[in-house]
Amino acid sequence: MSEARSPSDRKTLILLGNPNVGKSVLFGRITGKYATVSNYPGTTVEVSSGVSWLAGEAWRVVDTPGVNSLYPSSEDERVTRDFLLKDRPEVVLNVLDSKNLARGLMTTLELVEFGIPFVVALNLADEALDRGIVVDAAALSRCLGVPVVQTVATTGEGMADLKRAVERATVATVSGSATPEIRRSLEILDPLFAKGFPGTRAVQLALLAGDDTVLTWVGAGSAPGIGEDVLYKAGQTERSRFARPPRQILFEGREGRVREICAEVVTVRGKLAPRISQRLGVWALRPWPGFLIAGIVLFAVYQFVGVFGAGTAVNFLEGTVFGKWITPGATWVVEKVLPWEFFRDILVGPYGVIRMAFSYAFALILPIVATFFIAFGLLEDSGYLPRLSVLLDRVFRLMGLNGRAVLPMILGLGCDTMATMTTRILDTKKERIIVTLLLALTVPCSAQLAVILGMAAGLSPKVLGVWLFVLVGTTLATGWAASKILPGARSTFLMEIPPIRRPLFRNIWMKMQVRLAWYLKEVVPLFVYGTLALFFMDRWGLLKMAERGFAPVVQSWLGLPAQATEAFLIGFLRRDYGAAGLYSIQKAGFLDFRQVTVSLVLITLFMPCVAQWLMMFKERGWKGALTITVAVLVVALGIAGVLNRLLLLFPFLVS
Repeated sequence: MSEARSPSDRKTLILLGNPNVGKSVLFGRITGKYATVSNYPGTTVEVSSGVSWLAGEAWRVVDTPGVNSLYPSSEDERVTRDFLLKDRPEVVLNVLDSKNLARGLMTTLELVEFGIPFVVALNLADEALDRGIVVDAAALSRCLGVPVVQTVATTGEGMADLKRAVERATVATVSGSATPEIRRSLEILDPLFAKGFPGTRAVQLALLAGDDTVLTWVGAGSAPGIGEDVLYKAGQTERSRFARPPRQILFEGREGRVREICAEVVTVRGKLAPRISQRLGVWALRPWPGFLIAGIVLFAVYQFVGVFGAGTAVNFLEGTVFGKWITPGATWVVEKVLPWEFFRDILVGPYGVIRMAFSYAFALILPIVATFFIAFGLLEDSGYLPRLSVLLDRVFRLMGLNGRAVLPMILGLGCDTMATMTTRILDTKKERIIVTLLLALTVPCSAQLAVILGMAAGLSPKVLGVWLFVLVGTTLATGWAASKILPGARSTFLMEIPPIRRPLFRNIWMKMQVRLAWYLKEVVPLFVYGTLALFFMDRWGLLKMAERGFAPVVQSWLGLPAQATEAFLIGFLRRDYGAAGLYSIQKAGFLDFRQVTVSLVLITLFMPCVAQWLMMFKERGWKGALTITVAVLVVALGIAGVLNRLLLLFPFLVS
């Protein structure tokens, strides 16, 4: 056994491959650490790392975002390319989809140019066999000159062989894709780089392909006296010598080499009859019956979350568990133990931690978010969400976006903060700004959506219909206006559609655990802080002052009772907390149908929570974040106020 290394000296293994080929599942198998896993591309947008015992010592293992090319066209692809150039890992684990080998090998041939030892994992071998596709791993290994191991990450098949193969990783011997004219340009660029600089070939090819972002990592790799400006001009000069773009020549060279390799290693054993899941996957992509399927899916989610979670489960926890057992019991104990009124009130008073914060967090919100997490996890793992992207592509074009933007928007239904970060998968700055704006304005997070469904349950279906109509209309109008104001064009929509798969109980359970742990660690404490803030505001008379100060807006313009002010004040801390406050006011009988409808619209469009707000500053900069904040406030108050006036004139719309 080799001498133990310190964590900073550990060798590094990175997982690299196309989106949705199972990298995150392999990462979990190798490190025992859970990384978010879903059946659609774009799940991993940040580098995740863990530790594993490989080749007789502890290694640092890194999961990178999926890439379609190492000549980046999006931020997540650039993250992966930069990691190869900057960190120079000892070994790369190149994960390929066995049923779509040609696509993966295009990236493999780009990886070859980095001169880093690697191993190939032929993952999803079971799904390839289901389609009659057989890949000869030994023949592929001979073609590439590196170890190749077949794996099924979801079952763990092949993992032991894969771990043993790491110590046999080597630099690939497969011939490159450079044509004679490309090689001549590389020879001209050679003197501009220091001898022995790792990754020289990859940097030179990137310059010829017009990827000038690669200059960021050249640094000391250039020859003495050669700066970035010289390299930039040299790249331009060489590109101008070609009649056709060098990027296209390189692509065609790799494409031809990939065809040769596939012809040698891939066998298709007849055409198998499509399974029900395959037929369902095709139907979900077509307008008919695709929109019917979407309607059925949404109805099922509503029944599970809105009716069961927000109805049956909430009524039991609030009415029985908290209403009859916990709150009366805690009140009896506190009154017996604490002689000081101040401390009794802070625990079990109207704004007490037990009576209000715990009741909101565990009786009102927890059952709703738990059922939503289950429903969302099933949709994620089934592979249905990318099909929804394709189905909605035409709608998103109205907003200067394409179907790829559907994924961050849908992820926003889980958590808008994380969804704001996943806007990195979009190709242009314009698209990232528009989606960030829409996430802040019109996409409710899971807990907030769940409470909204709970408030609407049991009322006239018109209430939910008006809320949905206003939400969709605001989304389309805001997106359309932003697309006209912001400069730039919409990018091309290309997305690989994963197969429809049966969700695995283990994965759903893991996601539930991770998300509920997040809820308990990050959300519940904010409920306590928010309740304490309300407690002291009430003690010091600030709550009454705020209610009087905001009365012209809350009572006159929005037509809501004064108690709603505290829900909107605290809504900035957590939007779902604000929604829970409105839910409580409604259950107490202080809101009629019109006021419930206005409240639902306003709490949906209102300010993003603190966490999402800070993420907006990180991703869009302070100018972009402040501009979006002002826009959200103006649009939210404007639309809710106008809706209130309309419903006063036409009350039959919601009654």
